[in-house]
Amino acid sequence: MSVGVRTPGNRVPQPDQIRMVLLHDQKGKVLALLPESCLLNLISVWKQTGRHLQPVRSEDAQRFFSQASLTTESGRKKLLSLPLLIEPGCTQPDVLQLNEPHSELSFEAPQAWLSKATPCKLALSNAEIAARQPNGDDEAVISMAVEKFTALRVRQRLEDTLDLPALSPTLQKIVALRSDPDASVNELTPVVRVDPSLSAQVMSLAASPYYAAPGKIVSVEDAVIRVLGFDLVINMALATAMGRILEIPQDGPRGATPYWLQAVYNATLAEKLAQQMPEANRPKQGLVYLTGLLHNFGYLVLAHLFPPHFSLLARYIEANPHFSLEAIEQQVLNVTREQIGAWLLSSWSLPEEVSLAIRHQNNPDYDGPASIYAKLQFMTNRLLREQGLSDGPLETIPGELYMQLGLKPVNIKAALQQLQDNSDELNELTRLLEH
Repeated sequence: MSVGVRTPGNRVPQPDQIRMVLLHDQKGKVLALLPESCLLNLISVWKQTGRHLQPVRSEDAQRFFSQASLTTESGRKKLLSLPLLIEPGCTQPDVLQLNEPHSELSFEAPQAWLSKATPCKLALSNAEIAARQPNGDDEAVISMAVEKFTALRVRQRLEDTLDLPALSPTLQKIVALRSDPDASVNELTPVVRVDPSLSAQVMSLAASPYYAAPGKIVSVEDAVIRVLGFDLVINMALATAMGRILEIPQDGPRGATPYWLQAVYNATLAEKLAQQMPEANRPKQGLVYLTGLLHNFGYLVLAHLFPPHFSLLARYIEANPHFSLEAIEQQVLNVTREQIGAWLLSSWSLPEEVSLAIRHQNNPDYDGPASIYAKLQFMTNRLLREQGLSDGPLETIPGELYMQLGLKPVNIKAALQQLQDNSDELNELTRLLEH
């Protein structure tokens, strides 16, 4: 099932341990040393060194730090003979514990080995990042972020300021149907039928190996009624249509899990976990699936709104693979994908359960409306990170979350096994959604 890129490291960062980050430019390599629990601030590095140092690719870091010579004391001394930048205060212990997340190289280094290191303010803690964030509700924060990074200073409706493409007539009809509790396949099939691209996709999905439909699919009605059903068709149509409003960014983090792969696996696992929950506590399957498909939609919005700065964001993510994506986005853009994605989906009148779950998907303590959807999304995403099928650092799932969702380890194991058993079909489903 290892079709994604595995998140580096398998341990929770420790504040008293030191992370090594390999940087480079045309002049050569530089090794940065900073507390493991902090973010490497690239802009600070550039200002203090006068060099535009960049993090090396994850696969290059893994190859470099996995060299056999680094298993020996002489090899480690040679590694630390590279030009060194070190966060002030990191040299206080007599012996430092150095770690590298991509290769999982870990060793002790006497302070004397770092005698030639250049002190340099490199690191930002979560608290320092949070203290720099603007105050206000999500809409105010989004507006301030957009104004900060664009030439727009005229007060307009936020939708106009964002300059986002309008929903197509077909998508508007689908959104309306998704919000109508009385809508059925009788209203959906005519909408699908008049859109050639959507019709072709529905027919392809129905014929895909994942659904294993008996006999030949002969019409849109056949695909919707006999194979896919109302919920699945409307959710797939919404997610893919919205995904096509905004392009998948080309300059995203190198080595990241592909957008549609994350979406399909997230939606599928969330649905399987929901099926294992006690019936009295079980959320609506269709909304669970739609939340999974759209959970990362804000990533596309960030790339659309902040193209030059999105490239910088990608470099920060590469340099800080152990760090919360939310905190990195706050540091670079002052707004997160969850804030802007949830706000936009809400403004487009998607169900409240979906937008609220996306907004609070990284907060297991969220206890407001639709909290069961947000908590399920939190668990799903962390489980997929462990499988290399979703981006972000490895994080411990709180024990109380299992109880709140009514899930046991045996339920989790069964759902992950189903995912593995269907990986070929899910990969084919991903391919269909990408085109």
